[in-house]
This record gives sequence, C-alpha cells and structure tokens, in this order.
Amino acid sequence: MFKKGKVTGNIRGIYSVFSNDVHYLTGEGDKHNPDLSSSQGANHQLSEAYVNYKNKGLNLRVGRQIIDTPLVDSDDIRMTPNTFDAYSVVYERDKFSFIAAHVNAWQGYDAGLENGWVNTGKDGVNFGGLSYSNAAVDVSAWYYNISNASASDIIKGADQNGNNSFYADISGHFDVSDELFVHVNLQYLKQNELDGSNVKANIYGSMAQVVYGDFSVGLAYNKSIKQKGKHSFSGYGGGTLYTSMDTMILDEITEDRDAQAIVISLRYTLYDVNFLYAYGNFDGKANSLKVKEHIVAQNIGLEYTTQNELTLAVVYVIHDNKEDSKSTFYNDNNFRILASYNF
Repeated sequence: MFKKGKVTGNIRGIYSVFSNDVHYLTGEGDKHNPDLSSSQGANHQLSEAYVNYKNKGLNLRVGRQIIDTPLVDSDDIRMTPNTFDAYSVVYERDKFSFIAAHVNAWQGYDAGLENGWVNTGKDGVNFGGLSYSNAAVDVSAWYYNISNASASDIIKGADQNGNNSFYADISGHFDVSDELFVHVNLQYLKQNELDGSNVKANIYGSMAQVVYGDFSVGLAYNKSIKQKGKHSFSGYGGGTLYTSMDTMILDEITEDRDAQAIVISLRYTLYDVNFLYAYGNFDGKANSLKVKEHIVAQNIGLEYTTQNELTLAVVYVIHDNKEDSKSTFYNDNNFRILASYNF
C-alpha cells in the first residue's frame, strides 16, 4: 500500500535525504562500507518532490514520491529508502482500495547509491492493484507491466527485467482469546518474460503467525519452481515474499533451479522496546551446471520507538554460505546502529 500520513489536503511536498560517512565508524579503503552513503562517502538526493490532490477517497500525486506495493516499494532498510518518479492514483471506498501508477525512474539503496536516478526500463513500469480489508481477512491482487532496460540503463549496468507480473495474496485473522491471535497468509507470484529478459517465475508462499500478549512466533515458506535458464525478479525494492529477510531474499538463488526458503521468527515487546530474532534457510537445488546454493541467514534486532517518532535500533545480520565457505556470496556479518527522528 502507499504510505499514509504525509498528505492531508491539496499540498506540495518536498523532502530530501542527506547521508555522510563517519569515517572512523564506516571504515576507509578496502574496509569501507558503502551501504549508508555510497563509495564516495556521501549521498544527497531530492528524494521526494510532488504535487498532491486529495478529495474524499481520491488521491492523485505527481512527482518524486514513496510507493509501497508488492513489486515497487521503498524497502527502508538503510539510510536512503527507495523513492519513485511517478504518476499515481489511489481511490478508497468502504473497505476497498484501488491503486494505479506509472513509474518513470527510481533511486535509493536498491537502485544503487552510485547511480542516482535510474530509469525503470525503456517505457517505465505500469501497475494496478485492488485490495479488500476487514477485521477478519485481507485480499489483494496486482498486475505489473515492467518494460526492459533502455540502452543507456544497460550501459550504467542496469538489469534487463522486462516482464508481466501477477501477484495475489490473502490473509486471515483469528481472535482466539483476548490475548491470543492467529494470522494465516498465502501468496502467489507469476512472471512472464518480455523482450528476452530471462525473467520467468512461479513462486508460492505461506506464512503463519501466533501472537500471545507481547510475544509472537512466525513460520514462513516460499517455493520457486525451476524455469530453465530463467530467474525471478523481486521488483524495484526488497520484494514481497514472506521469507524476505534484512538482505537475503529467495530471488538471489532462483535462476535455472528449484529453490525454497523457510524462515522462523520470534518477537517480544517490552514497553517501547522490540526484540527480534529470525532464522532463514535458503536452499537452491542443482541447476543445469550442477551448481547448488545453500545460504543460512540470521537477523538479530533490538528497536526502541517512542510516541514522538524517535527510533533507536541495533541490527546484527549473519550470512553463512553452506555450499561454499570460501565464497564472498552471502558469507558475511553486518552490524548496524540506527537512530531516526521524524518531525
């Protein structure tokens, strides 16, 4: 869904993102970590600049904006979230929501902080979605037409991701008692190749979560069916699969093979502090070259949030490449301390 809270009437919004390295913390030379502000040590972007019109349930927006949908999303996991140069329309009535947009370009952590604003294909991305929500169930269906990369984008190193994508999910919510809640979710993603991009996928997913008071436990599963010589595309953002973790996602190992992921997560809330632990097992069967993939990922987090929009977080990410212990592919640790204040 589109994030709410920044639009209350007929207004114009301008937001910028600035991030600079603190060298003794982010390292230098071969030890430099470019995740926060690029390899140059700084990243400055006019990330949001839009004109907005709102009338009852209708919301129209033109310009640089945040979008959060299954295959076009902000993926706010670092200092610079993804934002999009787009035309968008949202219409809400009763328990239904309709969303449609045309996206020309994007920037952010997933787009590559070195690249600035990058075109989302030669003809951009067109998508639409319809959702229904009430206290017991949430249902949504989405269609994306994603054009292939233009010649200039390919020169910059952009991927060719042309495809038609259909995504659907359904979630059921059950109140067992005053303190015990159960959530059950199903999802499906189908992608068909356009313009020789080699994007083709059939991915299924399920997830169950049990919440008791301040404690919750979740189990998520995704299965990608082999498409010979093809791979899946997680979209412009971190993707929407139930097993997506801080960095590791199933999309990384789907090319030319059957692949699956299982993620177990635990969460506990004490006053304004959230404790999180997630363990993910990502298994890719042998491809046409008899190469397998097996990645184990662990996310450990602690987050403190107050009502005045102050957030402090500590995140520790562990990746272990079980198939090749000497590989640099998801065989690393990442520790981050984050602080943010919205006003």
